[in-house]
This record gives sequence, structure tokens and C-alpha cells, in this order.
Amino acid sequence: MNIRKSRPIIGISIGDINGVAIEVVIKALTDNRIFKSFTPLIYGHGKAISFYKKALSIDDFNFVQIKSLDEVQHKRVNVINVMEECPDVIPGVETQEAGKMALAALSQAVEDLKSGQIQALVTAPVNKNNINSEELHFVGHTEFITEAVGAKDSLMLMVSDQLRVGLVTGHIPLAKVPEAVTKERILKKAKLLLDSLEKDFGINKPKIAILGLNPHAGEDGLLGKEEEEIIKPAIRELKDQNKMVFGPYPSDGFFGMMHQTKFDGILAMYHDQGLIPFKSIAFSSGVNYTAGLPVIRTSPDHGTAYNIAGKNLADEGSMRAAIFLAADIISQHTPEEE
Repeated sequence: MNIRKSRPIIGISIGDINGVAIEVVIKALTDNRIFKSFTPLIYGHGKAISFYKKALSIDDFNFVQIKSLDEVQHKRVNVINVMEECPDVIPGVETQEAGKMALAALSQAVEDLKSGQIQALVTAPVNKNNINSEELHFVGHTEFITEAVGAKDSLMLMVSDQLRVGLVTGHIPLAKVPEAVTKERILKKAKLLLDSLEKDFGINKPKIAILGLNPHAGEDGLLGKEEEEIIKPAIRELKDQNKMVFGPYPSDGFFGMMHQTKFDGILAMYHDQGLIPFKSIAFSSGVNYTAGLPVIRTSPDHGTAYNIAGKNLADEGSMRAAIFLAADIISQHTPEEE
């Protein structure tokens, strides 16, 4: 019997050690359900984790340090050091050393994910500023992992029990959104969303809504031409392929009238259009899932929150949801044994 096949390993890249990342990871991993179906492996450093365990007086959390994945202990929280020396932990303070640790953890975890040594990756929050350097232009986990695994494209998909929102454009300046919203891009992202709803979430014949770009979805061209010239033609083409796709909807009225409850997924044109309503509805339980990759990656839907780091105030709900969503998708991808 292959124990690794029966009990998958979910990696967790530790993120910024001076933010709330370690706190939410520790709190999430005190959930006893964790060990029933998978084994957690934290990429970071034991000293940083011990610092927060002691500072936050979390007595019901224990871990074992390992040097390689061959040493993984199931039904235990495993920690692998990604740097020989742990940087100083200074809660609430941005440091370059913490950025180097976050990048080292992410890089090693992604390599193990690509090689199949771990079955999913949950990424804890990082600070883009202290990761960026002359050698690396880091705009986000989604883009970094998409490139690292050699995928042509991916979809940033925000997931909660009530809502799934994908984005046509992600981490780009708002001024560049209109030129990035093309028919081709909408078609690609819509198909990624539809495929993910089927393969990752087990929804047969998913039904999605596509939002407009302009106020009132352009109001028949009065407030913008993108709906008439780009978005509607894309929707027509998808419908011609027998896809259950509807829109374009004005985003304010769509969410204001709770239309999101009528669809399996929603495709927003840009970052804040999708994330503002999502976080308003599901901030403490929302998850960021990167759909369309050959690997499984999730993350909580919040950032480093330096202002509350080390104060035992961080809510671990989103991190816990990210871990369990990764486990659910692993199960969805794993054929049932006869």
C-alpha cells in the first residue's frame, strides 16, 4: 500500500514571518480534522514557528522538524527548514530578510509540488515589496506559480461556500484594464472557469455570469463600447458552443440584487470588481484558488496584516478554508477505488 497515495501531503509555504501568516497557519492546524485525510508540511523554519507558538501561548500545537520529504511523519505537523539560519522575527515590521525567507519557502514548495512530492500547496500571505528585487519581478503568487509550472494561462478564482468569482484581468494597474479586456482573453478565462467548476468542484453543466466593464454594463454603448464590441460577442461565441454563459451584467446591480446566488460561478473583468463584493460577502472564509494549472494551489484571501501581527488577533478562518479546499480538490481529482 502506498501511504503517500492514501494520505496526501499538503504543503504550506510560510509567507512573511513578520505578518500574521504563521499565526493563522498554527491556529488552522490545531483543527483535529486536519489529520483524518492528509498530512500538513510547512515550508519555513522551526524557530519562527516556535516564536509564535510561545508568543501567542498556543499550547495545543506541536510539530516535528524534518530534513527531507522522506522523513515526513503522517498524523503530525511537519516542518522543513528552507534556510539554514532563521531571520529575526519582528512582528509588524517589513524586512528584506523576511522577504528572502518567504521566497525560499515558496520556491522550494513549488519545486516539490511540480515533482509530485506534495499533492497541493497552500501559500500563506507575503509582502510583494520585500520579495521584489533586481533579479525577480514578483507581482503575486498566481503569476509566479503559473510561470513556474510552465502553464500557458491560469485563472485567479475566489472561492467560498456561497460564491466563486474568477477574474479576466488580475494584478495589473486599473488604467491598463480596458486594453487587456479582449474577446480572446474573455474566452480563455471563461473556459478555464467552466472547466474548473466541472473538474475541481464536480459541477455538471455549470452556469456562469459574466460582468460588464463599464457602469451599467455600458448602457447599450452610451457609457462605453467594450460590452457591445468585445464582451457580448464573446458570450455569443460561448453560447454557440453550448456553454451556459449569461451577461454582461452591471456589477453593482448584480450583487446588490443577490443574483450571484443563481450561478455556479462569476467572471469579473478586473481585480477590485470581483474582490470587493467577494470579500464583503466572505472575507473570513474566502479562498484564492489558482484554476487551470496542472497542480493544486490555494491561499487565504487576506494579506500580511502587519498592524495586528503577533497580537493574537488574526482570524484563521480563511487559512483553514484554504487548506480544506485543497484537500477537497485532491479528493475530486482522485478516482474512487473500486
